[in-house]
Amino acid sequence: MTTVDFYILPGNTVIQRYIFACRLVEKAYKLGHRVYIHADSREQVKEIDEQLWSFRKTSFVPHTTETEDQHSQIVIGCGDVNHLQDGLLVNLSNDVPDIFSRFDRVSEIVVQDPVITASTRESYRFYRDRGYQLVSHDMRKKHG
Repeated sequence: MTTVDFYILPGNTVIQRYIFACRLVEKAYKLGHRVYIHADSREQVKEIDEQLWSFRKTSFVPHTTETEDQHSQIVIGCGDVNHLQDGLLVNLSNDVPDIFSRFDRVSEIVVQDPVITASTRESYRFYRDRGYQLVSHDMRKKHG
């Protein structure tokens, strides 16, 4: 059964959420895991794509978008990716994607923005009410 990790960050900006997602994806990539980053829109896909190329000068995280090649180790998308499964799903959408249960792990990244906090609380209830294993990582405690 899918395990869902909630990373609760101290910051309150979307860019902090994206940078944390990039670090998480980089770690998964180095461990050889497949990763699907789920976004809300094509615009968000583009933003995450740009962040993966620039979040750290010394890193290289090869990736593609769903419109380019869905057979890459790391794919960013917001549409039809029905064949993707296993590995890690990093959910940056405000909703739980229908395909979440196909993955071994789901990562939800929470920043202290009212819209994101509210949507991830809804996601938490959704997973909890369906019996999924939930793990919370309060990153606020590690920074202060």
